[in-house]
Amino acid sequence: MSTAGDFGSGGATSTSGSASGETRSLGQIVADISADMSTLIRQEMDLAKTEMKQEVAKVGKGAGMFGGAGVAGFLTLFFVSLAVTYLLDNWMPVELAALIVAVLWGIVAAVLALRGKKEIAEANPQLPTTQQTLKEDAQWAKTLKN
Repeated sequence: MSTAGDFGSGGATSTSGSASGETRSLGQIVADISADMSTLIRQEMDLAKTEMKQEVAKVGKGAGMFGGAGVAGFLTLFFVSLAVTYLLDNWMPVELAALIVAVLWGIVAAVLALRGKKEIAEANPQLPTTQQTLKEDAQWAKTLKN
């Protein structure tokens, strides 16, 4: 059987350990809030670090897969080129067949290089949108000071 005095044992107490009926000063409340915010921010940063490590691991695996795909694609092109060379060898000397395949790959390389040069020329590393929003943020912060 419980008495009226037993009900207080499960109740909340303040961070400083005083009984729940006591009042805390404003300084204690601010200190408790500051400590709680500090703990919350630290926990959020730890969570962000953990999530970032997991995502970086996934990206690393994906990059490895792309690297493997690149090697496999290169080997595929190499063997297809050999097959085309030997196929053309049925109608012409092997040297001429190899030269034709080499010229075809040279044309492909030139087209890709020109297209890549055009894409790089069109790129704008200045990040104009980001620069504009940063200027707007700075202007907004200046208006708050005044």
